[in-house]
Amino acid sequence: MNFIFVFTLALALVFLPSLSFAGSIETSAKQAIILDFETGQVLFKKNADERMPTSSMSKVITAYAVMAEIKADNLSLEDELHVSEKAWKKQGSKMFVKVDTKVTVKDLLKGVVIQSGNDATIVLAEGIAGSEEKFADHLNKVALKLGMTNSHFTNASGWPDPEHYSTARDLATLAQHAIKDFPEFYPYYAEREFTYNNITQKNRNPLFKVDIGADGIKTGYTEAAGYGIMASAVNPKDGRRVIVVINGVKTSKARSEEAKKLVSWALNGFKNKKIIDIKTNTYNVPLLYGKSEYVPAGVKEDLVLTVEKLADSEFSSRFTPTQNLTAPVTQGDVIGRVEILKGDKLFKRVEVIAQASVEELGAFKKLIAKAKHSFANRK
Repeated sequence: MNFIFVFTLALALVFLPSLSFAGSIETSAKQAIILDFETGQVLFKKNADERMPTSSMSKVITAYAVMAEIKADNLSLEDELHVSEKAWKKQGSKMFVKVDTKVTVKDLLKGVVIQSGNDATIVLAEGIAGSEEKFADHLNKVALKLGMTNSHFTNASGWPDPEHYSTARDLATLAQHAIKDFPEFYPYYAEREFTYNNITQKNRNPLFKVDIGADGIKTGYTEAAGYGIMASAVNPKDGRRVIVVINGVKTSKARSEEAKKLVSWALNGFKNKKIIDIKTNTYNVPLLYGKSEYVPAGVKEDLVLTVEKLADSEFSSRFTPTQNLTAPVTQGDVIGRVEILKGDKLFKRVEVIAQASVEELGAFKKLIAKAKHSFANRK
């Protein structure tokens, strides 16, 4: 039994999360990727899996690891950590902690995400793992758990090292987790400035200077990496969030312009469309040798896809039940699938599950049912 439901939409379907709208926009960045936060679909990519130095964008995984320790009750915002001579002497961007003093974890986190303090990352690393080297080993384990399969970290700050690298795709994955996993801490990334040791430093995110809904995340620069940014912004009209990662831009000004252009394009050129609805996309799957001839079935969850606003395309979804399904069936069993198509091209498969359990017939009735089924198939 096949059911075909046709959706005529004034929209274009994004293929799958692994595909993008190639050629729809350009950037001078060496590496780039744009994701829709809700669907995870890639809207644009350029050398997204190319290994690259991450500079201070690495501080996001350091902050993530610290937040995870707090959530696991291994650490608290009020805990005070000792400032070593190594941390105090660290060059580059600084929080300006003082040697042999103690700083709260809350201040250190803000020193990392707002002030981009290299010294603050070392204080946190040493306070949690005993040394920066051990903390870097921990970061690599965290990265693998998050699905950052093409990243390797040797320090807590992003300090230049040939063996310290990531990719635009991995950093976008990290950004998704930073927003989703710790909503209580994510507002730190949106704070415009932070004062410590009587020194006020402004957040380096250039998108805060323009009104496009930006609320994070982190900039970075080294001579080897060029200028980069992990950015996220929300469209106030529909609440859509996008994530943009670029790196290898030649100047700070160009980074600002590229980030603004890509964020604006991603927010304004697309919308999220519910293609499969858990409430309305329900099916009856034929069942053999069961106390009911059909099993009520439906999708596990709504299917939402990111689509271009200005495109006009016709889409269809095709339901295919499991053939010759036999009792017993347990609620939650996968008993079919829905395929989303544009024309004859497959975009995505969605599992269909049983919404109720159906017991098999008793021995005598089952024997009769088998005989009837066998006779019917001979015709």
